[in-house]
Amino acid sequence: MFSVQKFFSQDAKFFDLLEASADQTQALARLLAALIEDRSHPHPLHDFALARDKDKRITEQISQELVNTFITGLEREDIETLSYSMYRICKVIEKFAERFNLAPERLVGVEFTRQVELMQRATETLSEMVRLLRNTPTLETVKGMNDRLQGIESEADDLMLELLREAYGGKFDPLQAMMVRDLYDLLERAIDRCRDCGNAVSHIVLKNS
Repeated sequence: MFSVQKFFSQDAKFFDLLEASADQTQALARLLAALIEDRSHPHPLHDFALARDKDKRITEQISQELVNTFITGLEREDIETLSYSMYRICKVIEKFAERFNLAPERLVGVEFTRQVELMQRATETLSEMVRLLRNTPTLETVKGMNDRLQGIESEADDLMLELLREAYGGKFDPLQAMMVRDLYDLLERAIDRCRDCGNAVSHIVLKNS
């Protein structure tokens, strides 16, 4: 078990920033859940852009703080890897919203709800894991949460196969099938990146235990 704060109290700013970034992944997941509820017309994507821009600023601030801070309790590359990985989740979610919004009327009846629910569970679990970092977590605690995240990712893989089976089985016209496959892939990628972030948190705890 590691005790970063005991020796490097200045690291609190990094915990604050990493937690704020994790909050943005949850915020974007919630925005996406709301977006897919009404597919009859395009929706403004201003809120998605604001949330992603906010996370970009957080990521840039972390990088700048790493330059300005002489000593950190966590290794610099670990902080930067986790920060950038969470930003990539936000970028993928915004990209899904942009492509979904191109022709939502062609996606009426297409199943996205279950993937989005898994993504919300993944971002919630990731946020919990990031918040553990400031509280000297045990390896067992972090492993349990990372196992939960891996389980969500496994569910998403199984669901992806089911959804693709329907798409390849002739459920959609060719243009719609192309759109659907692209959007399914983006949601799958967002969940995969949540898994990658969970692995990064686990790596940090293991390295500092």
